[in-house]
Amino acid sequence: MNTNNLNFIFWGTPDVAKDTLEILKQAGFLPSLIITATDKPQGRKMLITPPSAKTWAIENNIPYMQPEKIDEDLTLKLSTLNLQLFIVVAYGRILSEEIINMPKLGSINIHYSLLPKYRGASPVESAILNGDKETGVTVQKMIYQMDAGAIIAEKKLEILPDETAPELRTRLIKLGGELLVKTLPNIIIGEIAETIQEESLATVCKKIKKEDGLIDLNDEGHINYNKFRAYAHWPRTFFFKDGKRIIITKAKLENGKFVIEKIIPEGGKEINYMLGKT
Repeated sequence: MNTNNLNFIFWGTPDVAKDTLEILKQAGFLPSLIITATDKPQGRKMLITPPSAKTWAIENNIPYMQPEKIDEDLTLKLSTLNLQLFIVVAYGRILSEEIINMPKLGSINIHYSLLPKYRGASPVESAILNGDKETGVTVQKMIYQMDAGAIIAEKKLEILPDETAPELRTRLIKLGGELLVKTLPNIIIGEIAETIQEESLATVCKKIKKEDGLIDLNDEGHINYNKFRAYAHWPRTFFFKDGKRIIITKAKLENGKFVIEKIIPEGGKEINYMLGKT
């Protein structure tokens, strides 16, 4: 199959989008256009920084757009293109129903859970928080309802006992990209079996906030360890001592106890935690 004939737009913004674009490229699928978020200030110095998908687009000579909003002007521009498919991976904004339904082959999305479980913004963290033993990725047909479209393909993945969210996400991104590449030829020729999600089994996970990282040292060990693993990248887990925030940087679960090994005291540098087990 000559994949160069597929005229698709890729919608995505952070590293997960960039990594998926690279997997698509290695398989011979290059988007005609990348739509990504606007440049934003980042880091302590709040330097204006382009999103990862834009950087990838420039490096690979792919046209890109950074619309301020999803509006009639953008819809009109897209309607003039001979579009076959939209692929959406962590774009960061809700697409209008008109845009979702615009391409001839529709719009598809990679979601990092086994839908209908963990619809929403934090499926990887939620699986770890809840102590799940497995998760996976879903390629779904998009509709104008959050993560509720028909399932095109799914693949399961075991969650390792001490795996953190960033580690699990890395494996899921690879798995999701490979599943997408495997599925695309069938989408192109219209030979896919769509499975409607069972609404009664649907669960929704929330967007993570900084305060979610606060732990109660008196909680059961596995609860705190799962939180430590889930929030290892951000917001990280922390507690307060004498009114000051203490960030936990290294911990383990030992005989059912949550053992803190290293911390960063507020305003300080990483040190060993010497106050024993909690």
